[in-house]
Amino acid sequence: MPWLALLKPGDWLIIGLGALLVGLSFPLFWQGGLGERAIVRQNGQIVANLDLRSKRQLSVPGPLGSTLIAIEPGRARVVADPGPRQYCVRQGWLMRPGEIAICAPNRVSLQISGRTKVYDSLSY
Repeated sequence: MPWLALLKPGDWLIIGLGALLVGLSFPLFWQGGLGERAIVRQNGQIVANLDLRSKRQLSVPGPLGSTLIAIEPGRARVVADPGPRQYCVRQGWLMRPGEIAICAPNRVSLQISGRTKVYDSLSY
């Protein structure tokens, strides 16, 4: 690569600072902020709007049985669901606004909301 010989120490410094600036910008600009509330829906209706500052568990009844949701400071998750594939349980901890776990067979969903709106390619 003959072009590498043309780069001087100042060029390497600018390249390094640019890479550092891009790396530091990821948490600032591509993050949706912190979640503040957990919204639990059953059959499309909101059954609970919980603050993410306290620790608690909630059991939500559905057509197949009860879905167990755990709330801890700053995060929430579906712990147990009677659905056959357990997709919502495998979602793990939800922390950022806009993240959602949908237990479709039991018609229960858990969504995180916050002050900032999160946009992706589908909602843009």
